[in-house]
Amino acid sequence: MRPVRTAVAGVVLGVLALAGCGQSDGAATSATPTPAASDGTGQGAFPVTVQAGNGAVTIAKRPEHIVSLSPTATEILFAIGAGAQVTAADDQSNYPPEAPKTSLSGFKPNVEAIVAAKPDLVVLANDLEGVVSGLGKVGVPVLLEPAAAKLDDTYDQIRDLGAATGNAAKADEVASGVKQKIDALAAAAPKDKELTYYHELDTTPYAATSSTFLGQVYGLFGLKNIADEAPDAAGGYPKLSAEFIAKADPDLIFLGDTKCCGQDAAALAKRPGWSGLSAVKKGRVVGLDDDVASRWGPRIVDLAQAVSDAVQKAAS
Repeated sequence: MRPVRTAVAGVVLGVLALAGCGQSDGAATSATPTPAASDGTGQGAFPVTVQAGNGAVTIAKRPEHIVSLSPTATEILFAIGAGAQVTAADDQSNYPPEAPKTSLSGFKPNVEAIVAAKPDLVVLANDLEGVVSGLGKVGVPVLLEPAAAKLDDTYDQIRDLGAATGNAAKADEVASGVKQKIDALAAAAPKDKELTYYHELDTTPYAATSSTFLGQVYGLFGLKNIADEAPDAAGGYPKLSAEFIAKADPDLIFLGDTKCCGQDAAALAKRPGWSGLSAVKKGRVVGLDDDVASRWGPRIVDLAQAVSDAVQKAAS
């Protein structure tokens, strides 16, 4: 989605949805895995059928050579206890540190290169270059798990991957834990004072409206998004002018371009006309981890915590 970095390029291209490192070519799956008989471990038996973005996918046996072409999927797989089953991950999968990052690309996937990794399951967020069809022709099961459009999609995808990898019990624990933490943070947010905000995807600058996954997370904390009033906001990711931002004068500014583009409060203050913004003058510029702010896996809790802390401080 972003012109500045591949991660956000995935968002403006595909999440045109949760931004950066975000990828997607359609609505996120919302179906839950078809229940399988228990194998006595609480993880479920195989075969198992999972409803993914590419339809019903049946996995005959517990996969031991998973190739993840989605940074978000990689994070989820490790969080649910399937890390040891992941033998190769794409070139953007930088978390957790032990992820087996390779030169494989999720943005320009090469079927031959993927097959050479000998996967018994491939997980991806975008069906680019005909990769789903190509892998299907050689009998490799593929789960398409697109960028989340809402928080429930995150929980569903965690459970999907749990069922698909034989880690259903742990996946349910993770999904439930993430939901409980976010719900608790949202419930504790002060709602008596309406605060406005601007979330910057990159230095162009592109923003995310309330209709996006990111916007919905901010909405949990009672924040009003200035990007919703942008002339070209319908796509969810409008490019804002300096004049528009100055006129809106947001109470809070969240930066999702700290690592890619070196942005922080000092950098904003040097932009023409930005030093007079309320958020800059009052120290309400919040630098976010680019990856956390552009993926829809378990670390969405970290984003929610950062927003919660900023709202609590601004409202005090």
